[in-house]
Amino acid sequence: MDNELRQYAPATERNREPILAVLLKVLPSFGNILEISSGTGEHAIFFAPHIYPRQWIPSEPNPQLRASIQAWTVDCPTDNVYPPLDINVESLTWYRELDQSLSIQAIVNINMIHIASWSACLGLIAGAQQLLPKQGILYLYGPFKIEGKHTAASNLAFDEMLQSQNPDWGVRDLDQVVAVAKQHQLNLLEAIAMPANNLSVIFQRE
Repeated sequence: MDNELRQYAPATERNREPILAVLLKVLPSFGNILEISSGTGEHAIFFAPHIYPRQWIPSEPNPQLRASIQAWTVDCPTDNVYPPLDINVESLTWYRELDQSLSIQAIVNINMIHIASWSACLGLIAGAQQLLPKQGILYLYGPFKIEGKHTAASNLAFDEMLQSQNPDWGVRDLDQVVAVAKQHQLNLLEAIAMPANNLSVIFQRE
């Protein structure tokens, strides 16, 4: 039954090792990691063993995907993956619903803000300001425009495809994201070029 619930994201197998290499450099050495919009759960079960004994805390608003996360944790058991939480960052108070004893020191968000409304990005950043302690890390991964321009023809085509599906979706401009983060006491530490014209974008809480 669990095998039937598992879902697969083809990009995960391609990007998980490069992402992990960055995470191991930038994540705090203590405390736990909250993943926002965990999708299928494949990243969670791959990353968790590498950050032990810290807990990896997945979250996902889609109940079918939460079931997939749970199924993956059964199929690939590790005792430092928390049961998936139901979090929708478009809720202005999503961070208030979290158990404060979770000791979250970092938030990881992979491939979300371009396939969600801009309000999801705003909610994620605003919640990160409230949830993260000083020196806490917010990690974003995905395609971005630089100074309003796409970094590759493939990203332009991807952006057009996304907007044809939903006009509220689309590849975000990194400068806009950085400006919003700055308003919420999150400073850009680094933007790292990744495979397939993506970026790892690392912010630190003031």
